[in-house]
Amino acid sequence: MTTVNKEEIQKFSKIADEWWDTKGKFKPLHVFNPIRIKYIKDKCISHFKLDQNKVQPLSSLKILDIGCGGGLISEPMCRLGATVTGIDASNKNISVAKLHAKKNGLKINYINTSPEKKIIQDKFDIILNLEIIEHVDNVDLFLESSSKLLNKNGIMFIATINRTFESYVKAIVGAEYILRWLPIGTHEWNKFLKPEEIQNKLKKLNCKNLSLDGFSYNLLSQEWRNSKDCSVNYIIVSG
Repeated sequence: MTTVNKEEIQKFSKIADEWWDTKGKFKPLHVFNPIRIKYIKDKCISHFKLDQNKVQPLSSLKILDIGCGGGLISEPMCRLGATVTGIDASNKNISVAKLHAKKNGLKINYINTSPEKKIIQDKFDIILNLEIIEHVDNVDLFLESSSKLLNKNGIMFIATINRTFESYVKAIVGAEYILRWLPIGTHEWNKFLKPEEIQNKLKKLNCKNLSLDGFSYNLLSQEWRNSKDCSVNYIIVSG
């Protein structure tokens, strides 16, 4: 069995050269990144009782970034001191990520694989599943395979898009067709998962649901902020 959707891999491989173009097809992720990084950093500092005043507060932690793409989250986590492994089913994404990390003098272990293939033998303190679960086949296998790679006291972040009327209007009609933030066809609404659907799957895997938060975008300020509104973008922290 596999979690890899070949059509999705081909779709993102075609535009892999644009991962680090802040004005290109991945511009929305670059805008989204600061709030995601701060959220992950703050949750990790709180959960592992780390010193928030350190320049590299995550220096004692091992992170697995699943569906790492070109490394947009892997690199900031590395700069925060973590030992980072990034995996992606697209070999083109991994090639881009490796090259960019090398140019910036960052030591990140990038591997072309997916979690169910069992190539990764280590256990991690933090697992990042960010904007990936809506692109995989066999969500149950994906979550099961991911959770097996988590240390006993570790935490897993799952960020995705809710399956609501509002998400259809904003994430697909608005972002893809009107504002053209994303290439048309980036998302399929019926692949979006509601928070309770993921939480129920995690419970079956004996994972605790530690928190649920939303992210909302302000068109006027063109900034993202943390929110309790999970109708479009949300993130689950599980342990």
